[in-house]
Amino acid sequence: MYDYLVVGAGLFGAVFACEARKAGKQVLVIDKRDHIAGNVYTEDIEGIHVHRYGAHIFHTNDRMVWDYVTKYVDFNRFTNSPVANYKGELYSLPFNMYTFNKMWGVVTPEEAAQKIEEQKREAHITEPKNLEEQAISLVGTDIYEKLIKGYTEKQWGRPCSELPAFIIKRLPVRFTFDNNYFNALYQGIPIGGYTRLVQNMLEGIEVRLREDYLEDREHWNGLADQVIYTGPVDAYFDYCFGTLEYRSVRFETELLDQINFQGNAAVNYTDRETPYTRIIEHKWFEFGKDEKGDDLPKTVISREYSSEWKKGDEPYYPVNDTKNNTLYEKYKKLADKEEKVIFGGRLGEYRYYDMDAVIAGSLKLCRKIFGEN
Repeated sequence: MYDYLVVGAGLFGAVFACEARKAGKQVLVIDKRDHIAGNVYTEDIEGIHVHRYGAHIFHTNDRMVWDYVTKYVDFNRFTNSPVANYKGELYSLPFNMYTFNKMWGVVTPEEAAQKIEEQKREAHITEPKNLEEQAISLVGTDIYEKLIKGYTEKQWGRPCSELPAFIIKRLPVRFTFDNNYFNALYQGIPIGGYTRLVQNMLEGIEVRLREDYLEDREHWNGLADQVIYTGPVDAYFDYCFGTLEYRSVRFETELLDQINFQGNAAVNYTDRETPYTRIIEHKWFEFGKDEKGDDLPKTVISREYSSEWKKGDEPYYPVNDTKNNTLYEKYKKLADKEEKVIFGGRLGEYRYYDMDAVIAGSLKLCRKIFGEN
């Protein structure tokens, strides 16, 4: 009945389905959730587009990807400038001259760099072997202790000394007063929310929700010549080698009868004692206004609690340490032998992807199969 069955209506699956349809293919998209758009799903609460599965801020240096997404929806000019709250002390993120001035009273970039180098020497770090050493080598001991250690250990559920250095290698550190967290030329939030973006990609394509592929894969496989699978790769093989580890996130979302809760889209709580990692105030992703430009009288906040993933939880962040990467390679060998199924996306490839990389990966697969559309 179909040329392609796409399992998962997130970004990878939506892009593939969209491009397959352009290539004249018959496509069916299924998802076990009751909505499209995967983890980038946004729902309307009192006119506010709420990021149900955590903050998603689109950013890319890839002009091709930017041109692609802006074909389907307009983006606003949102700039990600989170704030760090350490026991009531507020600091700028990314780490920049505002942060260094608040932390040490330094005024010039030279003074800030000297302070970091001095603390790095005192810690006797030459070649960083773990996240803790990598962080201290980038920003010094004071900033690590106040603004990185507690937050990171809450997020990953492990001591920083046991986490790989690469997790924090891309941490932006600036000796300027630039508060833009991302080093990206293009950045913003889809006007109307991410759900609208995916909806427009899937226009004219058959989508069935609340359908679990793994519960009856023989039935679903019988409907299509080829399957694009974006679910967890270990679940596909019934965890035959064991479960891959993830970090999961739990959200406590509240609608508040006030105009402004924290004055910023994201505030990170970096001390170890505060149980949540951050609070998102969703209206500030779109400047606190609805699509007509009117001020919104209420606000929606979400507290984020990080936890160890277990079966039944939503998997968010792959734990790409040596043990899990070795286990994934076993599953990948099985996946490569599947003639009818192509594995893709964050869960299918057990890899943390930014949104632009997910889209680029799906487009690359499409070019390989369909050529240039």
